[in-house]
Amino acid sequence: MSCDELRDLYELYTLGLIEPEERAEIEAHLSRGCEVCLKKLGEAQAVGAALMASVPELRPPARVKRRLLASLGVQPAGWTWAAALAAACMLVVALWLSDQERRRANELAQTRGEMMQVVAERDRMLQALSFLNHPGTRQVGFGKGAQGNIFLNSSRGVLLIGSNLPQLAPGKIFEMWLIPKGASPRPAGLFTANPDGTAFHLLAGAVDFSSLDTVAVTVEPNRDRPAPPPRPSSRPRYPRSFFETVKNCMDLRRAIRIHA
Repeated sequence: MSCDELRDLYELYTLGLIEPEERAEIEAHLSRGCEVCLKKLGEAQAVGAALMASVPELRPPARVKRRLLASLGVQPAGWTWAAALAAACMLVVALWLSDQERRRANELAQTRGEMMQVVAERDRMLQALSFLNHPGTRQVGFGKGAQGNIFLNSSRGVLLIGSNLPQLAPGKIFEMWLIPKGASPRPAGLFTANPDGTAFHLLAGAVDFSSLDTVAVTVEPNRDRPAPPPRPSSRPRYPRSFFETVKNCMDLRRAIRIHA
């Protein structure tokens, strides 16, 4: 192509808008050092630069960018942090709700246990009231140190109501005994005293009072609670008989004695 034919192509050449064959022919012509065409190329480049400078810069709306990133499967960084923060908040709320639920469950279990104790105490009191109102009930009082009464009913059993009982050491509990005449003592149940020293214990069932000689109370190890370790001693240890145990009781064996 001649210089006149190439002159109208330089503007398109500088903008990259010509076909590959025309671009190759122009570059081959310019490589031969044609001064006229090199001058025309410089003028075309100046016109292209002025044209690009006159075009205002446009920024697409943010929603266009978000749609484009979403179509490419890319999540904006801001949303990632927001999702992480929301997940952390949900975790904190879940832990708080779990802790509250556990506390409510513990409180409910404690309340249920207290209600069961109240119901059990109520049943014991009703049983004792029925025992006391029975026409066959006899009363025997005692009052040395510990004070109270023993109520006897051959068909319903033995009821002990006492006060001023001593405070027991940890791991100890009271035990009531029925001692027949000339026979071995019979255990009649374990019981505890209230902090004010009062106690209430009922042995339900028929009792043969014709052979009963004594109602006694002893202090025994509480098998439901671990006893404190024994103190070192060089004295030999022997099995305690019942009467040796009675020496540590409330001295009821002489105060409570029933004769046929």
